[in-house]
Amino acid sequence: MKWDWSAVGDFMPQFWDGLLVTLQALALGSVISFVLGLVWALLMRAPTRWVTWPVGAVTEFVRNTPLLVQLFFLFYVLPEWGFTFSALTTGVFAIGLHYSTYTMQVYRAGIEAVPAGQWEAATALNLPVARTWRVVILPQAIRRVVPALGNYVIAMLKDTPLLMAITVLDMLGQARLFSQEHFQFTEPLTVIGVAFILISYLASLLMRALERRLVH
Repeated sequence: MKWDWSAVGDFMPQFWDGLLVTLQALALGSVISFVLGLVWALLMRAPTRWVTWPVGAVTEFVRNTPLLVQLFFLFYVLPEWGFTFSALTTGVFAIGLHYSTYTMQVYRAGIEAVPAGQWEAATALNLPVARTWRVVILPQAIRRVVPALGNYVIAMLKDTPLLMAITVLDMLGQARLFSQEHFQFTEPLTVIGVAFILISYLASLLMRALERRLVH
C-alpha cells in the first residue's frame, strides 16, 4: 500500500477542526471531573447517611455503567424528557460526570492520607471547618493526588473518540468523514494516531511539571 502525502495535506484542514474539538472536550471534561469529583468526595464525608447514601449510590451507578451507554442516554433519551443540548455539550458533560466518579476516589484517598495531627492542630487553633478544609486539608490532599489526576486526563483523552457515536466531529470523527468521502483510510487514521500519542506525551509532561511545582 502506497502512502499518499497529498491525502495528508487534504485531510489537515479537517484534522485541525477535529483537534480543536478534541482539546475542548478534554479540557472542559477534565475541569468538570476534577470539580465534581471533589464535591462527591466532600459529600461522602458528611455526617449523615441521608447525604452519603444517595451520593454513593449515584457515583457507583455512573462508575459501573459504560461511558458509551451514558452518552447515548444523555443524547437520545433526555430530549424525550425535554432536555436538549448540543452533541459537544452532552459529550463534555458525560465525560466529566463519568470520570468524576473516579477522581472522587482519588481525592478521597488524598484526604485520608493527610496526617491526623493536621486535623488536631486545626481544632486546637479553633479554625472554622470551612477554613480548615480550604487552608489546611485540601492543599495537602490535592498535592498528593496530582499524579493520579494526570493519569485520568490521559484516560479521558483516549475516550474522546467515543463522542463520535453522538455525531461530535472530533479527530476520529473528522478522519472517518474524510475516509468516507475520499476512500483513503490509512493516512487520516495514522495522522490522528500520531496526534493522540503527542498529546498524551505533552499532557504527561505538563502533569509532571505541575507535580514538581507542587512538591517544591
